[in-house]
Amino acid sequence: MPDKPSLRPDLAVGEALRAVARQVLADARAALGAERPDAEAVHDFRREMKRWRSLLRLLDPFLGEEGRRLRTEAGDVARSLGGARDAQSALDALEDLAGHGLEISERSLKTVRARIEDIARAAETTVLSGDMRVGLMAMLDAAGNSLEHWPVDALTFADMSDRLARGFGAARRELPPDWAGADGEHLHELRKRVVAHRYQMETVEPLWPRYARMWINEAQRLRERLGKHQDLLVFEKLIAPHQPLAHWRARLAPAISARKAAHVAVAKRLALRLFVEKPRAFRRKLDVMWETGG
Repeated sequence: MPDKPSLRPDLAVGEALRAVARQVLADARAALGAERPDAEAVHDFRREMKRWRSLLRLLDPFLGEEGRRLRTEAGDVARSLGGARDAQSALDALEDLAGHGLEISERSLKTVRARIEDIARAAETTVLSGDMRVGLMAMLDAAGNSLEHWPVDALTFADMSDRLARGFGAARRELPPDWAGADGEHLHELRKRVVAHRYQMETVEPLWPRYARMWINEAQRLRERLGKHQDLLVFEKLIAPHQPLAHWRARLAPAISARKAAHVAVAKRLALRLFVEKPRAFRRKLDVMWETGG
């Protein structure tokens, strides 16, 4: 018996999908535990919303308007918690820069870090009030009620392998023709597609654990590189004129540019290796995994 719900030959596809959905919502509820620090709760809850939206995207043709409503609702909620996440992204970007030859005094580094931490604390105190937690729990309960009525009982693995291959293809189509010249928005769209594909692949991990884990790990590495690039874009906004870190712009801007280029170069290598196949070949591989798994 696998540790977590997934698609398996010995279980009806619709039943397995509902089990996966229930587990995602249960993990989202656990992320909002009252005893957890706000920063951790926000981070983990947003991660579970990515898993939830990835599953809903996978099932989009079968859930229709209800699935799109749930996905929109989850996206709106995740964005409403973005203030605290943006501050954490800026802190992560600063640590990335500091670990790669940032030419700034220790005193200035501490001051910059303190200013970002002030922004983070202000965001945390406004986004996860008691009322907000109650509202989020109510949203999860409503989603849980909805999934019990999803029209997925007739689905087959062929339906799922087609959708998984389409997710793979959607990410593949976002690969920039010119990586060095790709703008932040393009790379952010690629990251969103990679995140969806990475979580969708978890649904078939037990079919060929060694291969699937390798695939998920590689997708995660690509996601993280693109995430580090996104963190630097968030940090870059703070050094713009009239922003909290504008005083250090001259010293920080060159380092930011260099690190962004480094992350893009690594992301390119990972992506070209991960998405070398065409979607049709990728789907065939999934079908073989199903036929021989279990």
